[in-house]
Amino acid sequence: MVKVKVRTGRGTGTIEVDVGDLKFSGEEFKKIQADRKKAAGGRTVSTGRGTGRRKLSDTPEPKARPANKAKTKHIR
Repeated sequence: MVKVKVRTGRGTGTIEVDVGDLKFSGEEFKKIQADRKKAAGGRTVSTGRGTGRRKLSDTPEPKARPANKAKTKHIR
């Protein structure tokens, strides 16, 4: 069990809630997301402020993020 703070009342208050499994980050969530995408592959979604449409199955996979190394020099 994990305690999670939840915002209430337009963000003015908080309550602590016990949560069993946190499934909104990590590798397990990526698998769940991929399964949902595969199940809803024929649906169309609007893009670009509602001006375009595409099927969920045609959505490209996200690219890997670059390494977090500093690539600039601090010149004084």
